[in-house]
Amino acid sequence: MNINANKKKNAACLSLAAILFIFIVVPVITVFIRAVVNEDGCLNFSSAVNTIANSENMQTIINSLLLGTVVVIISSIIAFPLAFFLAKTRLARHKWLDIVLMIPFMTPPYISSMGWILFMQKKGLFQQLFPSTGDFSQGFFSFFGLALIMSLHVFPFMTTILKNALLNIDNSLNESAAVCGGGFFYRLRRVTLALLKGNYAIGVLLVFVKTLSEYGTPATFGRKIGFYVFTTDIHRYATTAPIDFGKSAGLSSVLVTICMAMWLVQSYITNKNTYNLVGGKGRKNFSVSNGFRVELLGGVYIGLILFLAIGIPYFAVIVTSLIKLRGYGMTAGNYTLAHYSLLFTENPKAVNAMGTSFFLAVISATLASVLGTLTVAVTHKMKRFKKIIMAQTLLPEMLPNIVLVIGFMIFWNKLYKILPIYNTIWFMVLVFTMMFLPYSVQYVSSAIMQMNDNLIQAARVSGGDSLYIFRRITFPLILKGMVSGWMMIFIIVFRELVASSLIAPPDTLTVSTFIVREFEQGSVSTGMAMAVICVLLTTTALIALNQLTSRKKGATH
Repeated sequence: MNINANKKKNAACLSLAAILFIFIVVPVITVFIRAVVNEDGCLNFSSAVNTIANSENMQTIINSLLLGTVVVIISSIIAFPLAFFLAKTRLARHKWLDIVLMIPFMTPPYISSMGWILFMQKKGLFQQLFPSTGDFSQGFFSFFGLALIMSLHVFPFMTTILKNALLNIDNSLNESAAVCGGGFFYRLRRVTLALLKGNYAIGVLLVFVKTLSEYGTPATFGRKIGFYVFTTDIHRYATTAPIDFGKSAGLSSVLVTICMAMWLVQSYITNKNTYNLVGGKGRKNFSVSNGFRVELLGGVYIGLILFLAIGIPYFAVIVTSLIKLRGYGMTAGNYTLAHYSLLFTENPKAVNAMGTSFFLAVISATLASVLGTLTVAVTHKMKRFKKIIMAQTLLPEMLPNIVLVIGFMIFWNKLYKILPIYNTIWFMVLVFTMMFLPYSVQYVSSAIMQMNDNLIQAARVSGGDSLYIFRRITFPLILKGMVSGWMMIFIIVFRELVASSLIAPPDTLTVSTFIVREFEQGSVSTGMAMAVICVLLTTTALIALNQLTSRKKGATH
């Protein structure tokens, strides 16, 4: 009976591996193939070389690398003091700060970018608040402004990694250095920073890759200053006539190659600079003087970062959504809620956009959750196929979203005569399901790892078959993980921009593309009203997700 069960499980694993290979791996391979193969099917490396060597594309590559480097530097400058204050001072008591500092990352980048544009542009909110400054705010529309906006979006990555690393450093190491005569800055340089190298390398990789992969901010703020990067040019080649998938695939291949190279460098640095700081013995956490001055300095610094990352963009978006006539600006009597009510009463495109986004988010999250749960359940305790299947499911997380979307576009465009789903709403569902499948796999995997095998063994001894065990034991125990993954996918899909702008059928708008279109066409207040609704919905869902996760953690202790 066990032999038959193993055969069935092996067959299920093979089938699952084949499905994932076709729907995830093949589209990615297609990107590289299309970069060196012409439309007529002939191998042509010179075309790919010419695409990369083109002066315009070469400038795009240089711009992207420069932007990624500067964003890493600015994010590091922001994150190191934050991590220090949150890990080594009395401010660590305020756990709500960890949640608040994640708001910039959970805010759609294109919405934050629009907020900064509205605040700093000519006759914008800054000039209305401080009319004596003249055109001072216009200087923000520069490379530095772009890098700052992107840094204020990704710094939570770096902060969280550094903070957790600092918490793991035993105070005995600092005490030993102090006994040997090391001063504060010596201990900081030779002990603390030395132990942070491996973790910092991970943070640098995440920030750099996230910057290179980001589309929303370069598409809004970057285009305004004429600064083009990988994502904007890949998008342009794939959507603007004459459409050129060859050039789009060529730049996508370069982008993936750079990201993979960064992964290898980060792995080398991390392996070389990783130290076992957590052991079985208790450890004493190091903290600086808990004086009022230190806490005040930390509070002021955190307040400044929150003001820049949350206060300014949110203030600009909310105020703009309430202004009746933009020409009168922030004057008494020039505020109204009409833009919100009009979205639901006299703007059918807005209603349709919300309906489309809701449909895509629900269906994609549901399909990804089912497939992710099936993947984890089938591969659980399997040694033969587990690594291959897990590598396939997690591949979308390792690649820039725009590259994955380009791969789907090229692959399914070729299959249109066989299976004509390309350029339909169901193609969007397929792309979103596969793109965000890793979230479901990770949440369900985390839940199933906490499950004691004794429960399953007891059920088998009592005569329960695999289906019965899954239905009565496994499924109830991983349900919270499934729901958490579903909610995270729902949040991301509902506000997703790059895939929506690339693969949406004609005359089909989502919440994100509606906001961008209204912003670009001059109906800014309407677009910002939709942006506020989008943020409120996704933030509410995120709070619910955090509550669910907290209860889950509480139940496991």
